[in-house]
Amino acid sequence: MKAFTPMTNPTPDPQAVCAPITKSAIFIVATLAPGSDAAEKVRGWCGDIAALTRSVGKRVPTGYLSCVCGFGSSAWNVLFGGPRPAALHAFREFGEEGRRAVATPGDLLLHIRADQMDLCFELATQLLSALDDAVSVVDEVQGFRYFDMRSIIGFVDGTENPDDRHMAEFTLIGDEDPAFAGGSYVLVQKYLHKMTAWNALSVEAQERIIGRTKLSDIELGDSVKPTNSHSALTTITKDGQEVKILRDNMPFGRPGAGEFGTYFIGYARSPEPIELMLENMFVGRPAGNYDRLLDFSTAVTGGLFFVPSADLLEELADRAP
Repeated sequence: MKAFTPMTNPTPDPQAVCAPITKSAIFIVATLAPGSDAAEKVRGWCGDIAALTRSVGKRVPTGYLSCVCGFGSSAWNVLFGGPRPAALHAFREFGEEGRRAVATPGDLLLHIRADQMDLCFELATQLLSALDDAVSVVDEVQGFRYFDMRSIIGFVDGTENPDDRHMAEFTLIGDEDPAFAGGSYVLVQKYLHKMTAWNALSVEAQERIIGRTKLSDIELGDSVKPTNSHSALTTITKDGQEVKILRDNMPFGRPGAGEFGTYFIGYARSPEPIELMLENMFVGRPAGNYDRLLDFSTAVTGGLFFVPSADLLEELADRAP
């Protein structure tokens, strides 16, 4: 195989990072099996993702099926070698015992979206079948859209996402890393919520924790909103301008098992703003002034992945370290 060289196309097509928000999603995190055979199978599979997505999606053309594939830092070395995306690194942990953004194993991420779960299910089945024993799935979550874009805790999620005009500006790599232009970084975490304790709070107390009104989804004024509210700590500014990320969080759960959660997924052109949000949440701004939502929510997974452009993803099928 040829040594890996990054794409030189000045305007590569991105993966479906900016795809429309859908009603269903499947999130899959997998680890790479040891050995060169597994690595070779994964590389070859990279060239099949787009075709499999098209084949399944044609069954329901109005289903908005899409798939985004990302790779973890250590997996990139094994699969593709250098050069590397400039900001790709292992997930950084924040916080302290009992309130910590934890790092968990993950070499490969699949974010599959559609308006019908059967489309997500079929594509996930086809993609994993093609990989066979080259990977082991370590986490799989089926998410659903909850009423009017609300999380399990009852508040609207993703209100501050960039609009369509600015989505690519905040999510897709440009001239800062030209060899990987059109790519993106994605950070994922699975949160479990203590719903009995949360529901025991008054609506006013919940609103002060989130920093927005519950019913109307209006941000609280600065004179009312606590500095340790979720909204305050996850608002990032640089040079006087707000730096946004693209969230496509999804609720999930098993009521019979008492499991209620949110799968956080954030896309950005650099991991920096998302990591700063996590530091503010788990450590505090200043230290100790942490996000009080974490008294009711626990992060049980954490991973950072690089999403190559669609063009580069297909080229990676024929590359080796």
